[in-house]
Amino acid sequence: MVRTNPERRQALLDASIEVLARDGARGLTFRAVDKEAEVPAGTASNYFANRDALLVQVGHRYYERLIPDESAMATLRGPRSRETVTELMTEVVGRVTRFRTGYLALLELRLEATRRPELQTLLTERVRADLDFNIRNHLDYGMPGDENTVVLLFLALNWLILERLTLPGVFTEEQANELVRTAVARAIPAADNP
Repeated sequence: MVRTNPERRQALLDASIEVLARDGARGLTFRAVDKEAEVPAGTASNYFANRDALLVQVGHRYYERLIPDESAMATLRGPRSRETVTELMTEVVGRVTRFRTGYLALLELRLEATRRPELQTLLTERVRADLDFNIRNHLDYGMPGDENTVVLLFLALNWLILERLTLPGVFTEEQANELVRTAVARAIPAADNP
């Protein structure tokens, strides 16, 4: 029987993110999750039917934890300019980078998704929904650029985040911020910037 205590489930998923980031997908066992969550042995197996179910739920939890706060969303109501887009993209890079273990766990999930169709389906749907959400907000709030602007920034900044988290010596934080400004400037032509 699968347990439903939402706080315990969330704690187990957060522990799973930490285990994935530290030990990789092969290290993600119910026993390791129990130990990381500091709960009695056997607890995780009471909440997740199997390892595949755990992996899928970890994918959901990662995205829950990255939902932007109200202050980030308020920026969309500011001036519709390249500078505002730069501010938004800098906030996104910072938010994701601060959740280092989450991003590293997501990389592990993406690798696992190449072998697990259900996980691949989840991540494909989730990444597409995230991208569509960002495109819709960008266009609905009248930000400069178009759908391709959002896609180009998504691709460029995800790789920048990967570099910052896996090889932090490649770019300093200052260089990363400058690269965000450069990416936005190149993705939004001067003619589109009010």
